[in-house]
Amino acid sequence: MAAPPNAIEERLESTTSSAAPVVRFENVSMGFEDKTVLDEISFHLPRGETKAVFGVAGSGKSTILKLALGLLKPDAGSIYVLGNDITQMREEELFELRRKVGIVFQESALFDSLSVRENVAFRLMEEGNISDEEIERRVREVLSFVELEHTLDKFPAELSGGMRRRVAIARAIITEPEILLYDSPTAGLDPVTSTTIVELIVKQRDVYKTSSLMVTHRLQDAFVMASHYFDRQTNRMRRLPPGARGEVPMSFLILRDGKVIFDGDAQDLAHSKDEYIREYIS
Repeated sequence: MAAPPNAIEERLESTTSSAAPVVRFENVSMGFEDKTVLDEISFHLPRGETKAVFGVAGSGKSTILKLALGLLKPDAGSIYVLGNDITQMREEELFELRRKVGIVFQESALFDSLSVRENVAFRLMEEGNISDEEIERRVREVLSFVELEHTLDKFPAELSGGMRRRVAIARAIITEPEILLYDSPTAGLDPVTSTTIVELIVKQRDVYKTSSLMVTHRLQDAFVMASHYFDRQTNRMRRLPPGARGEVPMSFLILRDGKVIFDGDAQDLAHSKDEYIREYIS
């Protein structure tokens, strides 16, 4: 029989509803020194949806991810993750909540001194209550998913940039998180490798349907994601028929001067009359 949940787990689970957004920002403001980065922004990420966040450098994209993880506290406003107001939670409670969130860091952030196997298994090993056999099975499973099972015993320095990014995705999904956060997953990669990573993100989205918040500076990546789906029969990304929408909803959030100036799907974005947005997507 499984052990009963502790008090923190009970609190987290009791406030989570399948109908509620998995992430919700309400009038959130954040500044550093004399610069306002986010100015009373509000948005939500519905369960099962992928939302891409855009904006020029310094617009607060990565700050949103740090706030969603509870690594930063906003100056004002409330942030709800899986139904929990994380602005009111203690660090111990946040630690438990973060177990339900996977993150793919910019530039992968793998441990250079650990093998691929050890990097991917790291979070499972931290938990300390999973057998070595189960860890090995899950490591092989996620590495197979990203088509890198043959790299088990290699070290990050022996991998290409794209392979390191795929290992980072494997590490993020091994805990079967309820939410995935991507911080510029194609940054610094060449166009061909970027497309490979986008295809993998589409595969993860369509196979597991994990709620995802993706910060990116590459508008074309999100447009590809919105216009394609993952075909399990061919194990490849395919273009959707004209006018069709994917099974997993995809939306776009654009920031400007600390404000949300757009929050909608690709079709709404393409037909926006806002001059700034028209120039931004051109």
